Amino acid sequence: MELVGLLPTELLDRALTHASWVGSRTGSYERLEFLGDSVLGLVIASALYERFPGSDEGEMARQKAFVVSRTSCVQVAEQLGLSGLVLERAPASEVRRREIAGSASTLGNVLEAVIGAVYLAFGFERTRAATIDAFEEQLVYAATSHVDHKTALQELLAPRGLQPVYTLVADKGPAHARLFTSEVLVSGVIKGRGTGTTIKMSEQAAAREALTALEEPKRGS
Repeated sequence: MELVGLLPTELLDRALTHASWVGSRTGSYERLEFLGDSVLGLVIASALYERFPGSDEGEMARQKAFVVSRTSCVQVAEQLGLSGLVLERAPASEVRRREIAGSASTLGNVLEAVIGAVYLAFGFERTRAATIDAFEEQLVYAATSHVDHKTALQELLAPRGLQPVYTLVADKGPAHARLFTSEVLVSGVIKGRGTGTTIKMSEQAAAREALTALEEPKRGS
C-alpha cells in the first residue's frame, strides 16, 4: 500500500502508537483502528458485491467474514511489512517497538489503524483501490476455495469477546443414513441452525446461517 509512505507524519505516528505508550487511549491508534475497521468492511463488501453478482446474501456474508477476519488482517499486515514499519517509525523505545512488531494480533490492529489514516488523508476512493489491492489474495481465496464457516464465525466474533457455542438438537434416521441438526448460540441466543449427514456438516451449516444473521444489524444501521 504505497499510500502509507505518503501519510502525514502525525497520522502515521498515531497509527503506530500502542495504547500502553501514552497517558490517554485517545492518543493511541485505537480511534484510527475503529475507523479503519469500518472502512475495511465497506471496501470488501462493495468489492464482493461488484465482483460476484451471482452470489447470494449468505455467500457474500461468509466471504466478507473471511476476508476481514483477524487472520486475514494479520496476513496482509505481514505482506505489507508493517512489522518493519513499526520497528522503524513507531514513536517508542526499541524494546517497545519490538514487542509490538512481534505480536501478530497487534499488527492486525495496526493495519486497520493505517487504513483509517489513509482514508482520512486521501479519501475513500483511493483508500478503496489500495485496500482491494492489498487484500486481493484473500478476496480470490474466499471466492474460489472452501472457507470454513465455523472458523469465519469465530473470527467475526473474536474482536467482540464472544464465542460461538454449538449444540446438537436432533439426530434422526437409520444408522446408514443419519441426519444431524445443530444450532449455534452467541451469548445464549440462537443465531443459526443447520442440518447435515455428519455433526460437523450440521455445525458448518449452522455457522453459515449465523454469519448471515450477524450481518443483518449492520445492513440495517
